[in-house]
Amino acid sequence: MVKVITFLKRKGGMPVEEFQSYWRNRHPEVVTRLPGVRRYLQSHALLSDYAHGDPIYDGIAEVWADDTAALRGMTQSPAHPALQADEARFIDRASMGVIITEDHVIKDGAVPPDAVKRVTFLTRKPGLSVEAFQRHWLTVHGPIAAALPGLRRHVQSHTRPSAYGAGRVPAYDGVVLTWFDSTEAIRDAAAAPEYARVLADAGNFLVPGQEPSIVTREHVIVA
Repeated sequence: MVKVITFLKRKGGMPVEEFQSYWRNRHPEVVTRLPGVRRYLQSHALLSDYAHGDPIYDGIAEVWADDTAALRGMTQSPAHPALQADEARFIDRASMGVIITEDHVIKDGAVPPDAVKRVTFLTRKPGLSVEAFQRHWLTVHGPIAAALPGLRRHVQSHTRPSAYGAGRVPAYDGVVLTWFDSTEAIRDAAAAPEYARVLADAGNFLVPGQEPSIVTREHVIVA
């Protein structure tokens, strides 16, 4: 299967609580009318994080389909214009971005219902090919990151190679999804010696600097 990751910000002036309520309770009505939706998740940025200013995104949506033909069927469906119209009610569509990915499960542990999910957006190191980036991320960096203490689940979502065709540059080269019991568990992991190895290896395949990320609560809409 393939997965569409949509990263989004709320419409200007809209309170966060109103945005999250509409997204979770009203928007699924139009998404689930699209043909071929196999799975659908929403991950909402934690309300507590807004005390420090707005995060880079208010959340991400993940939609799975059988293949790229099924994705084209969604965009060509008579239900698609209603989806776009509803997005305009609560999303800043000008800043909304999409990447089409394939998942690689690095660690598949049990996730408690009240777990938090960190979403990190990756850009590969300049001069590194897509193939070399994906290979290093999967085979070298994945096992290093999987050793973090407190990590419950770890998934790499690799941007599909077709996104780079004809000189195109996708918004991100991939997204890391990691689940922890709490925000305190994330902080503990970042203070552990294992995290130093994660940071050291990041320089081998990622653009220098801190990768943007958000900490979220996941909501399963279509299982």
